[in-house]
Amino acid sequence: MWNKKLNLFSFYTSLLAVLIMIVETGFFEEFLFRSQIIYFYDFSFILTLFNILYYNFYKKSPATRKIWPLEIIVTTLIVVYYMARFEYNFFSTRTFRFFNLRLLYVLIVLCFIRDFSSLNINFKRTFINPAQLFILSFLFIILFGTALLMMPNATVNGIKPLDALFTATSAVCVTGLIVLDTAKDFTLFGKIIIISLIQIGGLGIMTFASYFSYFFRGGSSYENQISLGEMTSSDKLGEVFNTLKIIIIITVIVEALGAVLIYSTLDLSLLDGSVNKGIFFSIFHAISAFCNAGFSTLSGNLYEPGYQFNYGLHFTVASLFIFGGLGFPIVYNVYKYVKHLIRNLFLSFFSKEKLHHTPWVINLNSRIILTTTFLLLLFGTVFIYLFEYNGALKEHSTFGALIEAFFISANNRTAGFNTVDVSLISAPTLMICIFLMWIGASPASTGGGIKTSTFAIAVLNIISLAKGKKRTEIYRREIGEHSIRRAFAIIALSLLVLGIGIFLLVIVEPDKDLLTLAFEAFSAFSTVGQSVNTTPNLSSAGKLIIIAMMFIGRVSMFSLLIAMMKREKYHNYQYPKEEILIN
Repeated sequence: MWNKKLNLFSFYTSLLAVLIMIVETGFFEEFLFRSQIIYFYDFSFILTLFNILYYNFYKKSPATRKIWPLEIIVTTLIVVYYMARFEYNFFSTRTFRFFNLRLLYVLIVLCFIRDFSSLNINFKRTFINPAQLFILSFLFIILFGTALLMMPNATVNGIKPLDALFTATSAVCVTGLIVLDTAKDFTLFGKIIIISLIQIGGLGIMTFASYFSYFFRGGSSYENQISLGEMTSSDKLGEVFNTLKIIIIITVIVEALGAVLIYSTLDLSLLDGSVNKGIFFSIFHAISAFCNAGFSTLSGNLYEPGYQFNYGLHFTVASLFIFGGLGFPIVYNVYKYVKHLIRNLFLSFFSKEKLHHTPWVINLNSRIILTTTFLLLLFGTVFIYLFEYNGALKEHSTFGALIEAFFISANNRTAGFNTVDVSLISAPTLMICIFLMWIGASPASTGGGIKTSTFAIAVLNIISLAKGKKRTEIYRREIGEHSIRRAFAIIALSLLVLGIGIFLLVIVEPDKDLLTLAFEAFSAFSTVGQSVNTTPNLSSAGKLIIIAMMFIGRVSMFSLLIAMMKREKYHNYQYPKEEILIN
């Protein structure tokens, strides 16, 4: 009992420290110099340090073995912070502002993460099902993000509540539609809020909560594992938390590598020669790209002069959002396949052991999704290149036009970056873009849309029906009836939501043409973030419709129905079957 109370007290203290940090950063310029709040931070650090020492040296809990790297980092930074603090004049020297203050904020966040990890959170299915938890968590993050963006220091000239709600929804739902210029209207603090919302929305609040609560302190109920299994699409309960761990590790590694590659392509003279600005630009765009958000710190996005012909930057960003749009289960499955190949390669060269044969290392999900993704990329690249070679891509060389056609093809399924002027794109290309946006990314990914697997299953089922087959088969496997029913339900619901959304937009935006509004609706629903320069000119009613479509597109209409409807219990009976006239 004492252990639980200590963990809980330390967590609430660090949570309050984070909230105070946000308030002082958002509302005050020199808050620390005019108050004694710094001593509360001291109390929070000491309490966290006491917690670390208690668990490692007195209680000697085996759970601390899982977080020893984090605890070593926190302990080291606390020592460094106080050494620097007592070495220099705390209140008068500039050293504090440029070193201690940043270190202080990093410590507050790390202590909160460490204390949060000490809690054991269980999702009770009897109280709330995974769909409800998923939707409520996104709603909470959106509202919290709205409040953060409305703080005075987050924007240059202030922000209206509706615009703050729109921006927060677009960030959390990783859409990328903007009503304000991210580069000019938001301060550095505001941009940090936006990229934090993107990261949380991209991975999902459930992933964070589940991973930190289990991996750091261990322990989970059987019901909790089932809930997480549904979220991560893991077919083995024992692999659920290992999958979540891999998700976090892969995300950090890919985003870090992406930031390094983006930085290597930059011309720092465009950023006033500032290394710090280059690093922030790289980190911001790496996170935004991997999470398929499409937000940029440039007013003209990647179409900004000096960046529009930077093909290395475009290809790196495209690779990031393609990778993020594949879906975590697929990435994890490919990771296992690569691990399997390396193991067998090692055995064949350095060991006399027999090679390990594991059938279907790449499962059916991965085969379908990877094949569909490749075909859609190829289809989009070829036709966009043909339609726009003498149009929106005429400023580029042949090689550059191919890169940009590939970028647009991938971009319109998942992200929302601009490397060309969308208003110059021809109507046939806009129709292709709408089609690609509707399909979207892959399941359990950072992208939206009906998903590649849904589209593939529907096409395969249509082909099977046309051939007169009673089963839908591919790769010597039969697709389950439940998957087929779910796919067509998702398609029907998506068309219903899109139809209603476009109808409402036509009513409230009579001065805009139908194709432009349809493009905006598909972009919002599929969380793509592309716009034909329409979003900033929407009315208040139009913005509310787009906000609703972004949210529904992110959590999916199917999840909303599951959350709202009572789960039907199975009954041990079956009615007689009858065929219904269809055509």
